[in-house]
Amino acid sequence: MKLLYKSLAAVAITSCLWVSSAMINPVTESYGSDFNPPGSKASSFHVPAYLSDNEEFTQLEKQLQRFMRREVLEGASVAVARDGKLVYAKGFGYADKESGIVVEPHHLFRIASVSKLITAAGIMRLQEQGRVSLDDKVFGADGILNDSIYLNYRDKRVEDITVRHLLEHSGGWTTRWGDQMFMPTIVASSLNKSLPVSKNDIIRFVLNKRLHFTPGESSYYSNLGYMILGEVISHASGMDYEKYIQTNLLYPLGIFDMRIGGSHLHERAELEVKYYEPTPTFMVADHTGAEGEVLRTYGGNDMYALGAAGGWIASSTDLMKLMLSIDGFDSYPDFLSAESIQTMVDDESNKYGPLGWRRIRSNTWFRTGTLAGTSALMARQENGISYVVLFNTGSWKGPALANDIARVMDRGLDAVENWPDYNLFQMDNTWASTRKRPQVIY
Repeated sequence: MKLLYKSLAAVAITSCLWVSSAMINPVTESYGSDFNPPGSKASSFHVPAYLSDNEEFTQLEKQLQRFMRREVLEGASVAVARDGKLVYAKGFGYADKESGIVVEPHHLFRIASVSKLITAAGIMRLQEQGRVSLDDKVFGADGILNDSIYLNYRDKRVEDITVRHLLEHSGGWTTRWGDQMFMPTIVASSLNKSLPVSKNDIIRFVLNKRLHFTPGESSYYSNLGYMILGEVISHASGMDYEKYIQTNLLYPLGIFDMRIGGSHLHERAELEVKYYEPTPTFMVADHTGAEGEVLRTYGGNDMYALGAAGGWIASSTDLMKLMLSIDGFDSYPDFLSAESIQTMVDDESNKYGPLGWRRIRSNTWFRTGTLAGTSALMARQENGISYVVLFNTGSWKGPALANDIARVMDRGLDAVENWPDYNLFQMDNTWASTRKRPQVIY
């Protein structure tokens, strides 16, 4: 009888996928008329949460709900894949508590330093296109960033900084005097200019200082280094950083919703959640120099400047699709070459850890992200199980919260006895074509 119920459930889910794929089309196209030119509007596929109503995930859901209550987290989005198939995608809590809007899998969250994995994948894509090498110098007359504004540097050792050094956080900077990406007032004062400061301003500011160590001889986690990598991508490609990532990495995968987020509440994107801070919280100066104080979540940080280091917004399902495209498994076709993927995680050639990924532990690749109002975790496990977890609430635990999230996910996923064999990605009308060729609308 139990087997019969499971068979009926599988048929029901397959039917839902077939009907949903006919009803939900992520790419709509207009062919125009005599008066209106043809146009197109694309969005990522939006999988309904009810398709993940499966008793096998009951324990996972209990673990997540208990964790959210304990840590006072308002909303979460979770995606789980096994052997290249999306088997679970659900939201928990509120995307907008004040309006009573609950989280759906397609809601967009700030992903903080998970952005670094996107930037690293973009660099690898540039290398595959022959536009950059990991050994290329970044600064100096022969460097990638050789515009006149970058040539007035105090420490000649900056000429030795390579693309690889920035990827592995060994460019020569520490946060001894503060994180350069979060001190706009000091940057502006040093350059004798008014707020806001630009990415170029921040780079000029650090070039006016001595390096904290010789490039390549040590490693220190650097948001600054990844911001500079965004400028490397822009200069090497001849395109805006965000547009390059979208058109050369995300769109070919059928990912259309991801973008650089805004800093203030009025810049909140369509489908983006609201962000909440732990209590007690405190107010800070607006990064734009506007009068009055603001929450760090809305105005305290410059999301555009963070960009390549921590400025992207994404859904859990889009991040899952991206992760499966760079995970090195055969179960889901990779977009990057096997050589590029191996370069990112090779512990022999990478002196200071993986490129883009935060760490590799027990053969699991992790990417974490923490910022005021958000926490994110991605994991690719050797057993073929991958997951993405996004929260729209900050925590005083900071980056340490990722360890707790990983334990919650491990306990919940270990309780799954019979993994479903359906694939929620198949409801996406562009899924089949984008896995064969980049047949998308730019």
